[in-house]
Amino acid sequence: MKHVCILVPNSPCVLSSVIGAFKVFNAVNSTLINRGKKPFFDIKLVGLSNETSLYDGLFVVRPEVLVKDIQKTDLIVIPALSGDIQAGLQLNQAYIPWIIDMVENGAEVASLCTGAFLLASTGLLNGRKCATHWMSAEAFRQAFPEVNLQTEKIIVDEMGIYSSGGAYSFLNLMIYLVEKFCGREMAVFCSKMLEIEIERKCQSPFAIFIGQKEHEDEPIKKAQLFMENNVNHKISVEQLSGMFALSRRNFERRFKKATSNTPVEYLQRVKIEAAKKSLESGRESVNEVMYAVGYSDSKAFRSIFKKITGLSPVSYRNKYNRQLLAM
Repeated sequence: MKHVCILVPNSPCVLSSVIGAFKVFNAVNSTLINRGKKPFFDIKLVGLSNETSLYDGLFVVRPEVLVKDIQKTDLIVIPALSGDIQAGLQLNQAYIPWIIDMVENGAEVASLCTGAFLLASTGLLNGRKCATHWMSAEAFRQAFPEVNLQTEKIIVDEMGIYSSGGAYSFLNLMIYLVEKFCGREMAVFCSKMLEIEIERKCQSPFAIFIGQKEHEDEPIKKAQLFMENNVNHKISVEQLSGMFALSRRNFERRFKKATSNTPVEYLQRVKIEAAKKSLESGRESVNEVMYAVGYSDSKAFRSIFKKITGLSPVSYRNKYNRQLLAM
């Protein structure tokens, strides 16, 4: 039997990730019992206190056991934090030495969505790959530059340290863990019973590019706005650097430092985001959308679109255009 500790963070945390993890593992146990077999998971809700209040007191979770009383476990599940992440980390600092100790004694650990922030705070992710919610990517990079963040991934497996992408994609990680521990047949059965789409590997189609402007470099902010307001034009790095009397090398260095993207990457993402909105709401052909965002090479446009979104322009439109879905 595999011993599993699902942490109940001090608020704020995402309650659904606590319940969801419990439900998937419990579904495996119920299925095995119905088949006349022994349950596989020994599931414990573990907390720092006897009671955790969430969502301004609307919900209360009472862990079965306190973290100080767990001497050994096989798997730790870290649910998603919510609200002010830094405040959440401060409230849950007491988990960090315990997680490190458990891993040093053979435990595996899985973070769900923004639970990656708490996992990264242990230092166990330094030099390793990790996933988290795409909306938190920039904050995560700034807080943990030693971690190789995989912004497009839904599941990352780093030799017993697991992490998932954003929001309810944690359910895909849970099915992945079921397959790893209990086999493919059980994973497929649970995915069908719980109606969780199996084999989803990319969260890129869900990502919305907002643009990283939480910095103090005013010329770079102006360059970003210029790109965003001129998506239908061809814009070169030389043109942008010249607008602010900067050398190309200095402009690229400052742009990368401020936004975590090169100017070319940023411009591509701005144009593709504009293309996505057109494909979601309009009836223009892919070529018409392509020209509207300043591309003339259809092969290049399709290649960049798929690199950023994980889907071809046609597949993206078919998936998200309400008018087409209604036909």
